[in-house]
Amino acid sequence: MAAVAMRVRFRICRFSSSAPAPSGSSYPSSSQNWLFRKLDGLAEEIQSLQPPVDLWRRFIYCTSLSGPVLGSVDHMKPQDLDMPLSPVSVAHFSQYKLMNLLLQKLGNLGFTVCYPNETGGSTWERKILMGYECISLSPTREGVNVRCSFQKEGKMEERELHCSILVGSDGARSTVRNLVGIDMKGDRNLQNLISVHFMSRDLGQYLLHKRPGMLFFIFNPDAIGVLVAHDLNQGEFVLQIPYYSPQQKFEDFSSKVCEQIILKLVGWKPIDLQVVDIKPWIMHAEVAEKYVSFDNRVVLAGDAAHRFPPAGGFGMNTGIQDAHNLAWKISSILSGIASPSIMQTYETERRPIAISNTRLSVENLKAAMSVPSALGLDPTVANSVHQVINNSLSSILPLHLQRFALEGIFSIGRAQLSEFILNENNPLGFARLARLKKILDEGKSLQLQFPAEDLGFCYQEGALVAEDSENVLDTEASNAHKRGSRLYIPSAKPGCRLPHMLINAIQPSSSSQDSFSTLDLLPGDKLEFLLIIAPVEKSYNLARASIKVADEFKIPLKICIIWPKGSSKKNAKSSQTILQPWNNFIDVEEADGFSSKSWWELCQMSSNGVILVRPDEHIAWRAESTSIMDSFVELKRVFSLILKLH
Repeated sequence: MAAVAMRVRFRICRFSSSAPAPSGSSYPSSSQNWLFRKLDGLAEEIQSLQPPVDLWRRFIYCTSLSGPVLGSVDHMKPQDLDMPLSPVSVAHFSQYKLMNLLLQKLGNLGFTVCYPNETGGSTWERKILMGYECISLSPTREGVNVRCSFQKEGKMEERELHCSILVGSDGARSTVRNLVGIDMKGDRNLQNLISVHFMSRDLGQYLLHKRPGMLFFIFNPDAIGVLVAHDLNQGEFVLQIPYYSPQQKFEDFSSKVCEQIILKLVGWKPIDLQVVDIKPWIMHAEVAEKYVSFDNRVVLAGDAAHRFPPAGGFGMNTGIQDAHNLAWKISSILSGIASPSIMQTYETERRPIAISNTRLSVENLKAAMSVPSALGLDPTVANSVHQVINNSLSSILPLHLQRFALEGIFSIGRAQLSEFILNENNPLGFARLARLKKILDEGKSLQLQFPAEDLGFCYQEGALVAEDSENVLDTEASNAHKRGSRLYIPSAKPGCRLPHMLINAIQPSSSSQDSFSTLDLLPGDKLEFLLIIAPVEKSYNLARASIKVADEFKIPLKICIIWPKGSSKKNAKSSQTILQPWNNFIDVEEADGFSSKSWWELCQMSSNGVILVRPDEHIAWRAESTSIMDSFVELKRVFSLILKLH
């Protein structure tokens, strides 16, 4: 993603000079597919375009793609594919393909993608400007002036744009972040890598029929690499190769050299091997010290705000969450219902999540490193050797001799992977293979599924009304997180995502019983809060008070009355009588067969509970209607806290 300039007329600038290449991440999967369900059928399109799950559910460890398999891990269990905790399952979809789909969806909404040679005219309304590079920023009373450069008809030109709010999502080397002087905190330069995007239908068809998988960790005496299978049917791959600077340089990895490395890792020569692109990148584990600057006018999102190791797919998924959190807050400011200071809650909410995901991705990376260590190829030793050469020999030996020494030592290390050593008849090889099997069997290697983080991330403070102490009914979910469990346990605690349950709309005039998710109660095309209640007198009284507050604050609000299973349609007529003349409400009934728990049991609340949900599907406030003395006063307080109106 790149820098996005937001204003009332939605001018969007993508500061990038070229089309994106496949993600360098080892995990091009999108765990946030549930967010795309409301974007003009985007989730369904992703599901239809992604490879069948049997082609990407495994990580495979081997000596070459055609050689012996040392072990494999199947990351998919039945609950992962047909999750009762989410309306959709996890998806495996490349980042650059996702971006192309997003641009198509924006086109369907009337936006136009414009390149510098095509922009002409004075209107910027509903334009997506591609190929612009941000070069300077300056604050104004109304927002931010952005000076950008672009190439037009072979010449570099500059143009100034005015933004109400500037979202810097211009990648790991963010210019916007540097211009506003925000530093990154964490561990830098963990590893230099080369990312090789290549096509080979021959290789794809071979793996498709012989050993389908998503990631291939290949260890042999000639080369080591991690192959990401983006699409076996199309034969699209990305190979990650470590390199050690300054003895090895990016320029050393020409297309011919990369082809030779690929052939060593494959074990035979695909006829149609074609290297598409070669890019260097550096692995970091860092989070921006600030997300918001220039008096709430400049914010960072995606890789500009956080840089993770590619272990778990947290980079893209955390960036998607950033955008989801930002969207309703920017809309609230531009609509005049929230104070500009609500932008501070974006940092308050999202930065701790990024820090947590950084820590988890580093832990997952260490788990990945346990495999080569078990095989006698400890990556920490390789890094130590490299550091010794840099610190001790760099002043004595010329660079070409340093390179010779480095490659010689690494060749000796890779000899541990020879068939002579790595076989069950060799006592040393037998012990190493047994150690590898134990790591894989115990789930202590690199992992793919993180539902507790993908679905269960929870904001502790921000645009919500935090509780003084945890509800005793929430102890099960709380203890699961304290134990480090990867399980997601739904919770209605403020800051958590609204639990998913299948429900049916109660419409007295219709016999339709099509089920839909509680998450679908919130629209995807407009700003709206949601108040969920049960059909009890105290909760209806609170709902009427919420209507008065929403009218006073000009807040778009929908009310949902959830009825128990088996409620008759005529009962729902009472809502219309009680809430009139308010017509933005819906009566629903718990769907049969979804869960043995009722809605309020799932939320760990009583049937006197009330839940206020933000437009981004996170819970802003909850209470027991019987415990509220003055509903109108309480709801004024609640909305003022959420929208930062004090």
